[in-house]
Amino acid sequence: MKFLPLVWCNLKRKKLRTSLTILSILVAFLLFGFLCALKQSLTVGVSMAGADRLIARHKISLIMLLPESYKARMQRIPGVAAAVHQTWFGGIYQDPKNFFASMPVEPAEFRAMFPEFVLPDEQVKAWETKRNGGIVGRVTAERFGWKIGDRIPIRSPIWQRAGGNDGWEFDLVGIFDGAKKGTDLSQFFFRYDYFDEARARGKGQVGWYTVRIENPENAAEIARTIDAEFANSPYETKTEPEGAFAQGFAQQVGDIGKMLIAILSAVFFTILLVAGNTMAQAVRERTEELGVLKAMGFTNELVLALVLAESMVITAAGGLAGLGLAWLVAANGSPAPSILPVFYLPPRDVLIGVGLVGALGLVAGLLPAVQAMRLQIAVALRRQG
Repeated sequence: MKFLPLVWCNLKRKKLRTSLTILSILVAFLLFGFLCALKQSLTVGVSMAGADRLIARHKISLIMLLPESYKARMQRIPGVAAAVHQTWFGGIYQDPKNFFASMPVEPAEFRAMFPEFVLPDEQVKAWETKRNGGIVGRVTAERFGWKIGDRIPIRSPIWQRAGGNDGWEFDLVGIFDGAKKGTDLSQFFFRYDYFDEARARGKGQVGWYTVRIENPENAAEIARTIDAEFANSPYETKTEPEGAFAQGFAQQVGDIGKMLIAILSAVFFTILLVAGNTMAQAVRERTEELGVLKAMGFTNELVLALVLAESMVITAAGGLAGLGLAWLVAANGSPAPSILPVFYLPPRDVLIGVGLVGALGLVAGLLPAVQAMRLQIAVALRRQG
């Protein structure tokens, strides 16, 4: 600790260069944090997927419907504990840009299948008794300023009411929270019986099924059995684990992990060159001073440590500030709630970022530090003369 003033003085020698280096590192780690939050948002369905849940959809496409009668047949299959259906509604509130996920469901069965959605008992009772009642996640409720008791007009670009009207009205009876961090709180759910009775077409048909199985180890076998049950019918199915379904949905954007690695590799390689060049210049400019320090009794190891300390201080100042700023940005919520309903910086990625800060400081300063350590006193002092 007693050498920190010396390190600080060396950093202040070229204030502009040091400031620009710190700023470039800050931007790099701000980008790292933002991309990690983006990856979390796009792949949250994978991490939240239940190991005991399967998704059964139409074999050809997710947009094609399945008969509601499939539920009873699925529940008779050995190893299946329950099956519930959902249908994509595509809700729009007031303006087309105010889009959010909305789906008709059967309240009691849906809540049993998805315990991650937490709703007070009195709101559960209201939802189960009010025919046009709907519940919404807290993120969307806060986004639009909705409160319980409001009548919410929603348009659907997919489903029209009998008579050709695409406008639907729901009474908001509940606002749900998540049992754990990462739960999608942007969705809106309403009663399937109200929806099926009022829609102009597709009566008795649903979008897909979520199937809970008794033993996750038998997931592949049960999925094959479900698909065999409906093989050679007009509505064949494709059944897969919920995590695989979410992964496939996310990969429609692309391989998020590979894109993240490619972008960050380019960024950090550039920042490594910038920080390494800064440290190399700093050592070259202080060759004579390093020789004097060694002549005064500073050991090679101590000189090595001083140069590495400078590198670590620069990268820590920029890197930790960048991570902190990224965390603050993510903590303020999603920049695009309709597209990225879940947006936060996971603690795991923060720890990875801190590790990268240390690694960057070590690698950037290692070569200049070794050069300073190997510097001979006579050579250094000769340059002074």
